[in-house]
Formats: sequence, C-alpha cells, structure tokens
Amino acid sequence: MTETQLPAVNREWHLVSRPVGWPKPEDFALVEAEVPQPGEGQVLVRNAYVSVDPYMRGRMSAAKSYVAPFELGKVMQGGAVGEVIASNAEGIEVGDHLLHFFGWREYAVVDAKQAVKVDPQAAPLSTYLGALGMTGLTAYAGLLRTAAFKEGDSVFVSGAAGAVGSQVGQIAKLKGASRVIGSAGSDEKVKLLVEEYGFDAAFNYKNGPVSEQLRAAAPDGVDVYFDNVGGDHLEAAIGSLNRDGRIAVCGMISVYNSTEPVPGPKNLARLIQTRGRIQGFLVGDHYDLQAQFVQEVGAWVRSGELKYSETVLEGIENNLEAFFGVLRGDNVGKMIVKL
Repeated sequence: MTETQLPAVNREWHLVSRPVGWPKPEDFALVEAEVPQPGEGQVLVRNAYVSVDPYMRGRMSAAKSYVAPFELGKVMQGGAVGEVIASNAEGIEVGDHLLHFFGWREYAVVDAKQAVKVDPQAAPLSTYLGALGMTGLTAYAGLLRTAAFKEGDSVFVSGAAGAVGSQVGQIAKLKGASRVIGSAGSDEKVKLLVEEYGFDAAFNYKNGPVSEQLRAAAPDGVDVYFDNVGGDHLEAAIGSLNRDGRIAVCGMISVYNSTEPVPGPKNLARLIQTRGRIQGFLVGDHYDLQAQFVQEVGAWVRSGELKYSETVLEGIENNLEAFFGVLRGDNVGKMIVKL
C-alpha cells in the first residue's frame, strides 16, 4: 500500500433523528471518528469538495423511495471529489483525484470500482460535482432524452438559477431553442438568468401568480417544461403547454418538507387537449449518456459557451448550513462545501 502521512481525526456528519417537516440542526451531529484504513481494492481520499443536493432530504425519511434512506447514527452520503492519500488498489496512485459518493466527511475509504478518476487540469475539481457531474448530467439527460427536446422548442425551466436549472436553459439555447423562460425566487436571480445565462425571459415567482407570469413571458406557450419545483409551477406549465408538449419531472422541492399530502394540479385534463406528456426521471437511469455528456458539455465549459455558478461554503462544520441553504433556495448554481 502506498500512502502519505495519515491524519489522526476524521470529522463526519451523522443523521441522529428523522426530520419531520423542515429539518432542524438537532436532527444531525458532527462526530469525530478515526480515519479509516483502506482494505484490499480500496483507497483513502481526502475530500476537497462535497456536494449537498435537494434529493438528500428524501433520504432522511424512512419512507420507501428509489434509494435506501440514510441510517440513523451513521455517516451520511453524497457526491464528493478529492485526492487519494493512501491506495491499496491497482491502477490508482497517491495524488490521483477521484469522484465518489462518500461525502459529508473529511476522509473517505472508497472501493476503487465505485470511484471515477477526474482530471483537475481539464476542469476545476468542483465542476465534477456540478456542471460536469451528476447535476450536469441530470440537466442533459432530462432535457434531451426525457423531454425529447428538439430545435425550435420553447422551454420553461423552474428553479432556473439552481445547478440543474441553469444548465438546462443554457443547453436548450445552445441546441437551438426558440425561447427559454426561467423562474427563480429573487429579482437578483432573475437578472442573472437573463444577463449571464442567456435566458430570453425570466420572472420572480414571489412577485405574482406563476400562471400569469408564465403566460406573459411565453405568450405563444411552451413545448417543454423542465420541472424542479412542482406545485403551482407544474400547474402553470400544464396551462401553457402547447400541442404535443412534454414535461420532464426532475424534482419537486416545493413539497419535500410537507407533512400532509399535497394536492396535484387541478388542470390535468388539459393534457388530453394538448396530447401532452409528463414523465419523471432519475439521472441514474441515464449513465449511458455519460461519455457523450462529458465530451459535449465539457467542450462548452472550456470554451465559455456554457457558464456555471457555484455557491461555496468553507469547512465541514458548514455542511449542514449549506444543505439548509439549498432547501431555502439560497444558492446560485451548485451548492458546494470546500473542505
């Protein structure tokens, strides 16, 4: 085994109780533990950046879902990228950089087969958690495959200033959308969408009924709706959907902390008139697009054609605050914690 000098203490976040409604600080604990040693076929990674994402709220619940819940009293998981400081795996050397799924901690032992080598010279390390990572692939697959985007489509994106939404709108523009509209939760974010990301129109959903603001921004209707929010946004999109329109449901952050069942859209019958389609998707079903995604989107990132933003908090002790910030919508682009 090759290694650098190993640290003595590893700080990691544990889930200690399952949140009801909005998560509270007392549902979590920052715990000091021994730094684990890599076994056969494993490596020890010093995490440089860790990701917090809306889907993690679902894993804090015991309810049956598409992925196992976080275990109580155990360290949580999430995307992370870092440097190998000890290797017991063939083909991975100390000093290599890996993308893996053992975030929420400073040091992680990872099976080599569960990690992907990344090149910090090709793109900044943090982008492998965002623009060139899972969130980027989510945008790419959801728009191009699930929503079957085609040149000339008019596209509406909710949560458009977030990591996924901002990339959806830009990919649509780069692929020849006739019009791209975004919604966000502040006037500053609306300005960013139009001036920085090239959206044709955007609105602050807090400034009035979403359905009215969407009709004003897209008087000719929308062909594709990329849903990150659910609720009144989904209902508004159905109301503005054109003939043969498609809705890709990526997330519904507006209902993640609800303690009672949430009513669905009241206008679903309109899908009959429009021959519209709603389809949910998970990025894990689309990893066959990974190579194509990295090649195409990586080129846009390097050329500056695709812009990305990151909201970065520093220190493992701020991991929880970063996660709360995502649920509140504080972030512009990808929320990341730098360790």
